[in-house]
Amino acid sequence: MTASRQPALREQPRGSQPLIGIVEDDPIMGESLVQRLRLEGYETRWWKSGEAALTSLNESPCHVLVCDIRLPDLSGEQLFRRVLPTLGTTPVIFITAFGEIEQAVRLMQAGANDYITKPFEIDALLAKIALFSAREVAAGSNTPGREALSGSPAMRRLHDELLRIKDRNDPVLLLGETGVGKEVAARQLHDLSLRRDLPFVIVNCATLPAERTEIMIFGHERSSIPGSRTAHVGLVEQAGAGTLFMDEISALAPVLQRKFLRLIEDKRYTRLGGIQEMISEARIVSSSNADLPTLVREGQFRADLYYRLNATELHILPLRARRDDIIPLVEHFITQFARNAGNRIPSLASGAATELLDHSWPGNVRELRHRIQRALDLVGAAPQISAHTLFPERSLREEQGDRVATLAEARERTERLHIEEAIRQTRGELGKAAVLLGVSRTTLWEKMRRLRIQ
Repeated sequence: MTASRQPALREQPRGSQPLIGIVEDDPIMGESLVQRLRLEGYETRWWKSGEAALTSLNESPCHVLVCDIRLPDLSGEQLFRRVLPTLGTTPVIFITAFGEIEQAVRLMQAGANDYITKPFEIDALLAKIALFSAREVAAGSNTPGREALSGSPAMRRLHDELLRIKDRNDPVLLLGETGVGKEVAARQLHDLSLRRDLPFVIVNCATLPAERTEIMIFGHERSSIPGSRTAHVGLVEQAGAGTLFMDEISALAPVLQRKFLRLIEDKRYTRLGGIQEMISEARIVSSSNADLPTLVREGQFRADLYYRLNATELHILPLRARRDDIIPLVEHFITQFARNAGNRIPSLASGAATELLDHSWPGNVRELRHRIQRALDLVGAAPQISAHTLFPERSLREEQGDRVATLAEARERTERLHIEEAIRQTRGELGKAAVLLGVSRTTLWEKMRRLRIQ
């Protein structure tokens, strides 16, 4: 077992139990892990293929990822390499057969945290998950390491806008790609305002379990839930007169969109099972990486809620559009993480800065922060950080060789991605997805079966 990495500050699910991601195609093994983890108090998300996990992990994180090395479409190694830019420091535990230990060790050298060999005792895996999830949750709720917006002209303009609106009561909508720093901007708005000493409560709409979302946001009265003897205080109530940050609000279910609209308009809401109206004085700040006007036109998001949310609408540019921020952010994170670990502050080796500036940063600032944290974990007390430690997935690619996919493989992958996108856009309604794709429902079913699309 390798020395565990110290996790960086993360945009993780809050207000819920630790979320454990499981990538396992064996239905018996997967169901067993899900049931036992839920009994232990964890939230779970189970993917039966590498592609399904890849799509979901690129959109929303988990606290710990448990991944089988052998999968029906991708290997665990291929999945790890492809998701690494956005996976960041999320702890990864690989499940491996005895004959795959060499591969597991290579993955750990590239940044994975641990592995366990089959057959294994479930308690041994639970012990590893408990260790890593506890660290991730602690890192996610850590406030002393709050980050300031960086100093490019675009970020200075954003800071000036936050100063201008800091003490208003109307809602604010922060827009931008995943990882650009929407939560950082929301926190800074809170810290600049007169509410700075009041709660800052995060509701991650994309990761809250669907069956419990209303309870977690609005709370419930005593005995309104089977087996519950006490009332539950929801996140709105916890925010008090502070700031309620609705992260990825586009994922909010339609029935809750209506209830949330009333909260914004009247400042009133009721707990589940309650009749007494409650008042909220919290300021509403929301974020989205989705195109909300498009969702409104498609009927997937309420127009009246959108127009109430964007009383002030601020756009945060992706990191690739503000490259002046890259090296200052790198130096900031190196200093912060090295000091937190009690290590000397390393410098960038020759060529590392060029690689950082040339990278496209699909995961934006979140990816940059995670790459720096992982690189420091890999180099330990070494005086320099090389390009190799910043981009370890490239070594995996070199070891695997640059094999060109066959035309059949390329067509199959394109077809799979196209079908999955149609299903995503239609929220899983296969009839509508078939219409979008211009095929019959039967043809779509057959293609999904052949391509192993769940």
